[in-house]
Amino acid sequence: MATSDRTHDERDASGRPSETGDADALKDEAARRSGIHGWLDGIRTTRTGRLTLKIVIGVIGSVLVIAGLIMVPFPGPGWLVVFAGLAVLATEFHWAHRLLQFGKRTLAAWTAWLGRQAWPVKILVILAAALTAMVIVYYGLRLSLHIDLIAEARALLNR
Repeated sequence: MATSDRTHDERDASGRPSETGDADALKDEAARRSGIHGWLDGIRTTRTGRLTLKIVIGVIGSVLVIAGLIMVPFPGPGWLVVFAGLAVLATEFHWAHRLLQFGKRTLAAWTAWLGRQAWPVKILVILAAALTAMVIVYYGLRLSLHIDLIAEARALLNR
């Protein structure tokens, strides 16, 4: 019997009407699930827990997505952090779940396309990615730390 089909006249273990209504049944159902899902279901059994969980998940997921987007132009795990943030958000928000599924489908389609290409195309994609990363690092260092890598390399070669 689904939780929504139960009446509000739930009985506790002694046979008396339960003062908490469906909350006891939801907690029992949550206890049957194992791992993180059961724990999250246990928190969701109360209105306060549900709201608190949405806020905490929203803040953690948003911080991860924003940090990942900041890291995207730099070498490192930028997109991985963005997807991790979306996965966190997807535990509570349907729109994040849909966006995560779209991202997974797009990534799978792109990697499948790249896998079907000949070696020269694969090499060009790798070179383009490496060149893009080098340009980003060069201008990132030049604009933020005022370090010109080309001038530094020339100075080292002229010694």
